[in-house]
Amino acid sequence: MIKEKTDGFTLLELMIVVAIIGVLAALAIPKYRDMIEKSKEGATKGNIGAIISSIAIYYSDNKGAWPDDISANTYAKYLDRIPAVKVTHPDGGTQLSGNSNTVDMPNSGNNGNGNAYGKYKFKANTDGWRYDPGGGGVWINNSQTDSAGVDYTLYGYQ
Repeated sequence: MIKEKTDGFTLLELMIVVAIIGVLAALAIPKYRDMIEKSKEGATKGNIGAIISSIAIYYSDNKGAWPDDISANTYAKYLDRIPAVKVTHPDGGTQLSGNSNTVDMPNSGNNGNGNAYGKYKFKANTDGWRYDPGGGGVWINNSQTDSAGVDYTLYGYQ
């Protein structure tokens, strides 16, 4: 007499479980990616706040003079290192590195290769920061938008 086993799962039951896990993963992965990018946006906003604060301290210490270059060694007393732009803009457009701490200085006038920030121009869709030594303004050197549709150049000025 052969005794039937009743332990374990059938192949059909296992396939159903795998299919359910696959559907849940397909729903969760995009949400996880969005959550990671939103945290990078928050970190970038915090970083620009630190830069703006250090510029304001420099301005008050130097009797109303803006720093000539915030990435220079002479500025290290106010900010030991320039923090990175953490955003990556994963949804189309130019992908950003998420770790650039370069600082570009603007050119005045309209040379046709960027958007206006006051009288200064910035290169569209590049990585890092942009600093205006004429007015102490600092912004992300990129004209793309974040997950809420806010232009990166407005971070710190919203």
